[in-house]
Amino acid sequence: MLAGRLRDGARHRLLEEDVEPLWAYARGLAIGFAIAAAIGPIGLLCIRRTLVEGAAVGVASGLGAAPADGFYASVAAFGLTAIADWLVAARRPLGVVGGCFLVALAIHSLLSRPKAAADRPPRSLPSAYATTVGLTIANPATILSFAAAFVGLGLAGHDAPTAAALVLGVFSGSASWWVILALGVSAFRDRIGLAALTRLAAGSSVLIGLLGFAAVGASLAA
Repeated sequence: MLAGRLRDGARHRLLEEDVEPLWAYARGLAIGFAIAAAIGPIGLLCIRRTLVEGAAVGVASGLGAAPADGFYASVAAFGLTAIADWLVAARRPLGVVGGCFLVALAIHSLLSRPKAAADRPPRSLPSAYATTVGLTIANPATILSFAAAFVGLGLAGHDAPTAAALVLGVFSGSASWWVILALGVSAFRDRIGLAALTRLAAGSSVLIGLLGFAAVGASLAA
């Protein structure tokens, strides 16, 4: 009887070890989707590029944020405190650089009319992807979001397989949101005229610029 209980206990522990990474992936999926869905400069950039340059460029632009989100999630999940401390310490210069880039991007977008941009060949997908990788990495507030989410849900400090499953889930959730956003905006784009497209593109550019100024101001005041 004792041997049977020991075997049952061992099987139960093995089952928990097999299931835990799956739960971790599911929770990471939800966290990645939720954090990506909070509309900010990357979301506005993805929307504008989809409106002006099409779904492929919009998807590539959004997907650039997914590996950056995965990187910050890995810092939180694996407890890489040295990297986290360095990123937080460097938040001011990173914020200034990222904010200035957003302002420059907004000015360039405002000066280029959507009709003229649509007549030009769309930017390369690697270029669209690389832009948002850099912008998301230059936003140390992202790591604070993941750290708060992981600590609040008790997801920090797990073993390597569970932490890896969390990070993969975050990446998948973030990527899913960007694909959904770009495809949704693309479907909307086909139903509006040039005048409405011009107003939407200009409005999104103004908001991107304002967020850039806000990022610079917040970084200098920190």
